Amino acid sequence: MDLGLAGRVALVAASSSGLGLATARALAAEGAHVSLCARDPDRLARARAEVDASGPGRVLTTVVDLTDAEEAAAWVDRTAEEFGALHVVVTNSGGVPFGPVESFTVAEYRDAVEGNLLPHVSLALAAAPHLTAAGWGRIIMITSESVRQPHPGSGLSSVARLGVLGFVKGLVHTFGDAGVTVNVLAPGFHRTPILDVQYGEEVEERLAEVARSLPLGRIGRAEDLGALVAFLASEQAAFVTGSVLVADGGNCRGIG
Repeated sequence: MDLGLAGRVALVAASSSGLGLATARALAAEGAHVSLCARDPDRLARARAEVDASGPGRVLTTVVDLTDAEEAAAWVDRTAEEFGALHVVVTNSGGVPFGPVESFTVAEYRDAVEGNLLPHVSLALAAAPHLTAAGWGRIIMITSESVRQPHPGSGLSSVARLGVLGFVKGLVHTFGDAGVTVNVLAPGFHRTPILDVQYGEEVEERLAEVARSLPLGRIGRAEDLGALVAFLASEQAAFVTGSVLVADGGNCRGIG
């Protein structure tokens, strides 16, 4: 299937590893030009080499702290200037600490919102004029399945990320007649480096336990999510907007 992404310009936030990097590789493989950002220049350089090898398009890298709205906006503008347009915006952010909701201070809740909600907002607002000028666009916001299936200890994540859903519903009406779709991806457990940090030496044992609890019987691969982002960015997904798509191997048990 030709996804119609050859020659499109895609911007992928927090893309030096994990789900962001897998997304960048998937878009590059479809022929898109891809702009990457991260805070660590060494990891960003390694990511660039991987994305360069994934497809024929050009790759741009920029060191950005996404919690700084001015830096984020400057990266968006630089991407559009470098490539002459902007078509696909994939917003992504880091994780938050686990623990009971009452174990965190108000300051920690504020930090979670600033680090896991506001980067999505600032990138989308900065990208808006470029997408409407192109007359075609996709905004895909990567959050967490905690917006649909909260886990014990994930209350901080849910509070920080649920705001993304409300923001997206507003953007759907703003962009509807401009040919721009806006969707949320809510991934569950995928094998990424962040899990090594979270679980330490017990990571394989813990993930095997999680895999046994999932209907599909396995943890997701980062490439699974990258492929899903590529589809949502495609011509074929033109009628999908305002959706929250859960990709969690069947872990979410709710009907809605």
